[in-house]
Amino acid sequence: MSNESGRADRDASATTSTEGSSAPTDASGDRPGAATGGPVKQERVAGAVRREQILAAASRVFGERGYVGATTDQVAREAGISQPYVVRMFGGKENLFVAVLDRALGKLMDAFNGALSDAKARGENRDETMARMGSAYADLIRDRGILLSLMQAFIAGHEPVIGARARDGFMQIYTLLRNEAGMEPDQIVDFLAHGMLFNVLIAMRMVDQHDSADPCIPELLAHTFRTKLDIVVNTVTGSADASHSRATA
Repeated sequence: MSNESGRADRDASATTSTEGSSAPTDASGDRPGAATGGPVKQERVAGAVRREQILAAASRVFGERGYVGATTDQVAREAGISQPYVVRMFGGKENLFVAVLDRALGKLMDAFNGALSDAKARGENRDETMARMGSAYADLIRDRGILLSLMQAFIAGHEPVIGARARDGFMQIYTLLRNEAGMEPDQIVDFLAHGMLFNVLIAMRMVDQHDSADPCIPELLAHTFRTKLDIVVNTVTGSADASHSRATA
């Protein structure tokens, strides 16, 4: 991934110089002043920002359409940039998907590690720690593409490259819950199963039915998302004024 990232930054800088500025470049593609670290440093920052812009857009597209159904052209349109730029930066759809997966796993692990640090600082017991980590997971819904792209990666487990990375990432999560959070295997299974239910309800748009006349639907949502129900509903449906009953299991 490091070689790919370095190439991506170089490609991003070269494209930025042609699309975003009329400043001249030298034979290597760098702008004059590379030795002083001025313009080139600014281009690299811009490249990193553009990379994140593409990954965020790709997370949404892959999350909604899956690996097979999504295209780099759809990602480019979602990001508001050209499709060739996406390909130059990531080298193709598979590499882009793996980068999306790595981004999602990184944000998930950061959220869990942050929750663990807070729990330890407060001297919380295991049950309290599990609740805090579950809450941190629910907060990731604010970037909807993260959770849905993770689920799509697990579905694409038959793809050799993607499947290997998804399995490795999943076991990183398991190991963190086992070794750092101190959960027993059965607790980890319950925790992960709850997270998968969380993803499934969002993916099949059950959350859109939060005000259904069928009482079982709001009941299921309330007991799945608990105190995060308002955040989930508001994020998924775009409603900032909805008021929902909350329930804890």
